[in-house]
Amino acid sequence: MPDIIEGPPEADAPRRPLGRRLAWFLALALAGMAATGAVAYALRALLGLE
Repeated sequence: MPDIIEGPPEADAPRRPLGRRLAWFLALALAGMAATGAVAYALRALLGLE
């Protein structure tokens, strides 16, 4: 059975381009903010607040 979780990269492995790493960071940050906002508005709706 293959491993599901990979270990850390080797010390001599090439790093991914900076643009790609920043794009992933930005995408994850925006997704986190969207999820937080959705939960906040859902809670406001459940509490009957405007």
